[in-house]
Amino acid sequence: MPPMPTIFDRDLIAARLARRRGEDDFITRLVLDDLNERLAAVTRPFAHALILGPDPGLLPIEGRSAAGDFSFVRASTLLQAPGCPRVDPDHPVLEGDDHDLIVSVLDLQVVNDVPAFLAGLRRHLAPDGLLIAAAIGGRSLTEMREAFLAADTEVTGGASPRVAPMIDVRDAGRLLQGAGLALPVADLETHTVRYSSPMALFTELRALGASNPLIDRAPRPMTRTLLLRAAELYAERHSDPDGRVRATLEILWMSGWAPHDSQQKPLKPGSAQTSLRDVLGDKARNS
Repeated sequence: MPPMPTIFDRDLIAARLARRRGEDDFITRLVLDDLNERLAAVTRPFAHALILGPDPGLLPIEGRSAAGDFSFVRASTLLQAPGCPRVDPDHPVLEGDDHDLIVSVLDLQVVNDVPAFLAGLRRHLAPDGLLIAAAIGGRSLTEMREAFLAADTEVTGGASPRVAPMIDVRDAGRLLQGAGLALPVADLETHTVRYSSPMALFTELRALGASNPLIDRAPRPMTRTLLLRAAELYAERHSDPDGRVRATLEILWMSGWAPHDSQQKPLKPGSAQTSLRDVLGDKARNS
């Protein structure tokens, strides 16, 4: 098969993440709060749990399921940190193949080969081990994408890639099954975040290291004229009566289990539509 195309400029993303270390990352914080709720639905203990993400400094060292507290080993797909092994974002190799829980927090935003990444994590799960992955969903920042597309067309006569591709929930079950995971499920958490102005949103995304991470981005820097026009269009189309603007943030949650004889029959391809919390609860009751 031909090699997967290179989508993300990971050196650029790593440099941005390193510059903003120590600043609050509300997206990661939101994801971790939701993760805590989801793990609380699982009644089994975890003896060998691993959590990985682009910046390991943002990841917890402890978790809690309904069976009690457990410790996480942390790993990084982008930044190097003391005591945290760094793994290849496309072909992860981890220590051991006996993890009963692996959690991926926003790694898929820097992964070029998502099927290979998920399959790599699957190889390090013990039988009946659980994989949970959180990613930015496909409808995130649609307001900003529309504004920049219209502004690009007006100012430059064409459009340049500015926002990374995101996984659609309809593709998530297929990706999990392709990685060899049983009982695949996916669901979305949709949040509406409000800002005082479009520029406030743009500034926060830049501070989080999340502005244009594409390897195929336009070689010329964004002009002030383009930025201001995008902000104007954003405000015109997505303002509330109080003058604040809306931004959609979708978090896609994916989960699957390493196959084991005790499990229910796998879902049919493309049928992963059940709530993740429901499936985790069912799995826990059947443990």
